Amino acid sequence: MSTSAETAAANQAALRAMAAGDFAGAEAALLQSLAGNRANLSAWLNLAAVRRRRENIDGAFEALREVLAIDGRDFRALLMSASMLEQLGQAKQAATAYGVALANVPPDSMLDPPTRAAVAHGREVQAKHAQDLGDYIRSASADVRSQCTPAERRRLEHFIGITLRVTPRYPQLPLEYYFPGLPPIEFYEREEFPWLADLEAATPVIQRELHAILAEDAAGFAPYIHYDEHLPLDQWRELNNSPRWTAFHFYEHGRRIEERCRRAPRTIAAVEALPQAQVPLRSPTAIFSVLKPKTRIPPHTGVANFRLLIHLPLILPPGCGFRVGSETREWRIGEAWVFDDTIEHEAWNDSGETRVILICDIWNPRLSEDERRAIAAVIAATDAYNGTVPPAHV
Repeated sequence: MSTSAETAAANQAALRAMAAGDFAGAEAALLQSLAGNRANLSAWLNLAAVRRRRENIDGAFEALREVLAIDGRDFRALLMSASMLEQLGQAKQAATAYGVALANVPPDSMLDPPTRAAVAHGREVQAKHAQDLGDYIRSASADVRSQCTPAERRRLEHFIGITLRVTPRYPQLPLEYYFPGLPPIEFYEREEFPWLADLEAATPVIQRELHAILAEDAAGFAPYIHYDEHLPLDQWRELNNSPRWTAFHFYEHGRRIEERCRRAPRTIAAVEALPQAQVPLRSPTAIFSVLKPKTRIPPHTGVANFRLLIHLPLILPPGCGFRVGSETREWRIGEAWVFDDTIEHEAWNDSGETRVILICDIWNPRLSEDERRAIAAVIAATDAYNGTVPPAHV
């Protein structure tokens, strides 16, 4: 067996031979080195590269299999395997292999320029494959898809995107309360909420009450994010205690703020006609949410998946948008939607004007009446035991 000194010397000899273009000599030196240390990943990778240069593709794959037997996630071996499959004209297999390699790619800052270029090429190959496969899937399934309802077709398109790995999967990630068995639906279908049209019909009177409050009580709009500075602020640092995102609250810890409700009676009547979540110290909630110009609300998740949120746009300049999970939508005045805020979401106002929406919460419709009462009882018991009074959330 070779000594460590002999192994090191063989490695150096291999590198010199590679630099000189003597690939036969490099291969001999690398095999000598590996005879003394078969766990040397760099030597196996160099051997694969040398054999590839010598057009011994089978031998190169054999060397890469040795690397992956030691470390199945070695990015260098995975990327070289994909590149060789592409070289052999095996386009579909290469695209799949590039996908595996890219799933293990280090940050770009850790890659040298040639490797970054190879990674960029791999992404192009994978994207082209996904596009071609997607076109084929949609063509082959056109007949059955045409028999689906519009809502079913949207879900099916989402399924295709996830299958192609071009649409990320966004799970529910509630900050506090996760009730099992509730589906992670980004935007719910309007048909589930027949009362939504009544809320939208109230838009003009809600707008009038909003404008009166904006004119008479600007001080009543408090920063939406208001954490103590010693707490971990994470993505909220820029907006913490900022006037760029403010809210006018109609409830505090789930209880009506009567003076504020009296100032917007039609708004509150419309909100309280909804199936509001009723959880002591938590819900219901309803606010006018004000987002100032050139302001973005960073990606985040809400508190509990047993409730859903409603957005009703009231003042809406162009350049405003909203994303939940993989779906991005534009608001339209007087058109509401219902979404699961425990799925990552974000909003932005890229305009030069202020945006205002009504936000309120409802029970998740997948919960039975008994489950709703039980959830409220569990949370109330938890608070009673801990002696805590949590803040209200939207």
